[in-house]
Amino acid sequence: MAITVQNFIKLANFYNQMAMMMSAICVEKGGIAMENYVGRFFAADTLEFVYEYGRRLMADKSITVPAEVVAVIKKFEERYKKVQNLTTPTQKPIYEMTLEEFERVMNI
Repeated sequence: MAITVQNFIKLANFYNQMAMMMSAICVEKGGIAMENYVGRFFAADTLEFVYEYGRRLMADKSITVPAEVVAVIKKFEERYKKVQNLTTPTQKPIYEMTLEEFERVMNI
């Protein structure tokens, strides 16, 4: 997939729709807090992907990124920084993690 502004907008819209659906699920399941919802790990991984895509988009000097899109990327960065401890570790299987790393990943 080529890195384009249009693709970033599609990814951002997907993430926003997914977050809205997760919120609705939490309400439907009795008002559980989002931080207790099992899907929060998937949401954090998705947010990481969308933010990284936006970061690479801004880093590509051959692409002109509108100011509105830059502002959205910055918002995704702020959100990502809040949940980056929930993302799946990169290239490190569970059996290679220390107990501390595993507990952090599982939010124990």
